[in-house]
Amino acid sequence: MERRNLGSSDIKITPIIMGTWQAGKKMWVGIEDTETIAAIKNAFDAGITTVDTAEVYGEGHSERIVAAALSQVRDRVVYASKVFSNHLKYDLVIEACEGSLKNLKTDYIDLYQIHWPAGSWNSEIVPISETMKALNKLKEDGKIRAIGVSNFSKSQLEEASQYGRIDSLQPPYSLFWRQVEKDARDYCVENNISIWAYSPLAQGLLTGKFGKDHQFAEGDHRAKNKLFSIKENYHRVQIALDRLRPIAAKNDCSLAQLSLAWLIAQPQTNAIVGARNTKQVLANAKAAEVKLSSEDLAEIDAIGRTVTDYLDDNPVMWNF
Repeated sequence: MERRNLGSSDIKITPIIMGTWQAGKKMWVGIEDTETIAAIKNAFDAGITTVDTAEVYGEGHSERIVAAALSQVRDRVVYASKVFSNHLKYDLVIEACEGSLKNLKTDYIDLYQIHWPAGSWNSEIVPISETMKALNKLKEDGKIRAIGVSNFSKSQLEEASQYGRIDSLQPPYSLFWRQVEKDARDYCVENNISIWAYSPLAQGLLTGKFGKDHQFAEGDHRAKNKLFSIKENYHRVQIALDRLRPIAAKNDCSLAQLSLAWLIAQPQTNAIVGARNTKQVLANAKAAEVKLSSEDLAEIDAIGRTVTDYLDDNPVMWNF
């Protein structure tokens, strides 16, 4: 798989990134550790050498699963993790990073990200200058190699950039969720900041596997996703999927691969894709091989807008 630079750093990442929110188990159902470990190992074997996790995913369980899968090949993979919004004071950032290093069984994290801005999820408001001071110290000490932010708006990204080099932004971004295009994307392109798109398959919608009357199991957070839970949105999604299917067939790929191929063809953009098992991982990896024509890219773009043009500007995907 091709490699790309992470922002202006010398870190090389893959355009398809292994996402591990589900590995933490919390807010997901039907996740088995053995399957997840096998999936992460097989992702590496398939060329996906970049993996994204966070301290909050299962309170460190996801990070420990990543370590169980990849410790033996640590020198050939890129680890990205995140500090949560309740740990953004100077000492708490340092402490959280030490916890993640321990969970990941490593002495450095390649990309360390602020998961949500201070104040999110009823957390304490901490000046970004204080948080960035801690991150810069971790970078100076070799505990982290690059700094990123997640769920930041353009204005928040600009403010953080005053206090140190930001090499990535991680927003929700898919064919069916595109607020970042109106806000921070141009700034990222102008300042060589890599976009790490999370939920690039709109939490499974872009696989086409959810029918008109799908019901989620008890405890599955996707039931609160606005694309699923708002009837009008879900109806538009189903129509759009029907229009995408012939384009996927023409390119000899699945709907999911088509959607990922479109996404990683966007400026500065890479896709964080979760997987429950090896079959899903191998399918995700093949998306990097799908090369879409300019005509296909434009048509897919237009189809996506039949869903996104009706969404509000709130970047949060869920009604928690």
